[in-house]
Amino acid sequence: MKILMLTPYLPYPLYSGGQIRTYNLLKNLAQKHEITLFSLIKTKEERKYISELEKFCRKVEVFKRSERPWTLKNILRTGFGFYPFLVVRNLSSEEKRAVAKKLKEEKFDLIHAETFYVMPNIPQTSVPILLVEQTIEFLVYQHFVETTSPLLRFFLSVDVLKIKFWEKHFWKKANKVVAMSEADNKIMRREVSNLDVAIIPNGVDIDFFSKVKREKGEERVLFVGNFKWLQNKEAVGVLVEKVWPKVIQKIKGASLSIVGRYPTPKIKSYAGKSITILENVKDIRKAYQAADLLLAPIFGPGGTRYKILEAMAAGLPVVTTPWGIEGLGARDGWEVIIREDPSGLAEAVVKILTDRVLYQKLAKAGKKFVEENYNWRIISSKLDRLYEEVSIKKPEL
Repeated sequence: MKILMLTPYLPYPLYSGGQIRTYNLLKNLAQKHEITLFSLIKTKEERKYISELEKFCRKVEVFKRSERPWTLKNILRTGFGFYPFLVVRNLSSEEKRAVAKKLKEEKFDLIHAETFYVMPNIPQTSVPILLVEQTIEFLVYQHFVETTSPLLRFFLSVDVLKIKFWEKHFWKKANKVVAMSEADNKIMRREVSNLDVAIIPNGVDIDFFSKVKREKGEERVLFVGNFKWLQNKEAVGVLVEKVWPKVIQKIKGASLSIVGRYPTPKIKSYAGKSITILENVKDIRKAYQAADLLLAPIFGPGGTRYKILEAMAAGLPVVTTPWGIEGLGARDGWEVIIREDPSGLAEAVVKILTDRVLYQKLAKAGKKFVEENYNWRIISSKLDRLYEEVSIKKPEL
């Protein structure tokens, strides 16, 4: 099949969950499909990565968006327009013209839109559209608004309402919508009755992470995340200020590594005697190799949760919250430990690090769980079947 795929980022290098997902899907889908990829980039330097994606794509075209999100132009377009900031940030008149031109020049069987906020760049067309929602965006931003200052809350709430309106609008416009989990599926169907939703979860490169060789444990706890993501910023604050003091009170020699791109000045300030901040780890497997346990105190909705899947594949026990593990299907006390508050998270960390039988049980069960449920080859096969199903449908425009 001939597929036109649109993404709001170049799917390489593998810095974010979205990039990891798209790259691995491209790598597996290329065996059966002819894919033309249209992506947005922030800088000209990103063009050097196009060659990596051309290994799997028939053609790759990129289109410039502003390097910094909070430009005066974007703010004015948001304030005086109908679209929310998230959509405005990813609008490209150049890409929209290129998509229209490409659809006239070539016959495609399907358009794959990765995230709802690339949809405005697709003109009216008879080509079936599959919309993949990596997260329900209005819930993510709604959670952020609830935790921000009262001064900003009103203005940001208006933008959240706009996100919700347009997200639901594009769900309806697509021929089929893809959710990451049953939890997201239920929310989508609740918001839009009779919405046609399929579940294609995220995955993990089993072969890549199974090569991690565990080092001798020394009570080393790990947090991994991209700090452009609001939930990761919140999680680190909870971890350092509310969870970690309770852990080192019980295990004096314990250490915490916070690993991720784009740490804020506040996150960097957490570095200290028992806490290390690592900003640019080229091979994330080294972080898993040097750790004994992954702690993910996520308290907001949304996100791809790659860190949890990767840690399991690498043989690391995982401690997280119901929100952190939401939709993955892992069971408390079997593949992971799930707790709802900082005190419970701290107690779980201490228990695992001091109980080698429990440690080995979780490590073994978690790895098996990921291998059986989140292998990219299996997930790509599900998406392939969905392509076949959607390609024969006619869009309802």
